[in-house]
Amino acid sequence: MKRKAVLSIASEIYPLVKTGGLADVVGALPGALVGEGFAVRTLVPGYPAVMAAARRGKAVQQWPALFGGPARLVAARVRKVELLVLDAPHLYARPGDPYRGPDGADWPDNAFRFAALARVAAELGRGLLPDYAPCVLHCHDWQAGLVPAYLDFTPGPRVPTVFTV
Repeated sequence: MKRKAVLSIASEIYPLVKTGGLADVVGALPGALVGEGFAVRTLVPGYPAVMAAARRGKAVQQWPALFGGPARLVAARVRKVELLVLDAPHLYARPGDPYRGPDGADWPDNAFRFAALARVAAELGRGLLPDYAPCVLHCHDWQAGLVPAYLDFTPGPRVPTVFTV
C-alpha cells in the first residue's frame, strides 16, 4: 500500500536551525508521522546551516527568478528526515538567525523571504514534482501562513492544508 504523503512547511527544524519550540516540533513530527504510516517531507529555507547539512542533496527544480534572484529546490535526506530545501541565497544566505541579523534587527525583507517559501510550498501541492503529490500541506506558524492563500488564488486542484501555530 502506498503511503500518504505529507508536506510540512516550516522556517526552522531541529537540529539544523532553532530559535524556539517551533524547530523542536518540526524536527520531531516527521518521525511520529512516519511511524503512523505517512511519507513526510519537510520544506525549509536554505539557511547556511541547512545548506551545509544538505550538501549531498539533489537539485530537483530551478527558478531563474524567484522573489528577486535565482533559486533551486534541493531534495536531501538529513538525519533520517526527508528535506526539500529552498536554496535562494539572495533570501537566506545571511548571518544571524532566521528572522534577524547580527544587529538584532528584523530582516527588512522577511515578508518576501517567507512568501517565497509559501509560494514554493503551494507549487509542490499543485504537483510541481512529477513523482510527488502530497495529500496535505502542514503549514507551521506565520512563516508558512501564505500557503493557503497561494492555493486559493492559483488554478488547480485544492490540496487540504493544516495550519499550526
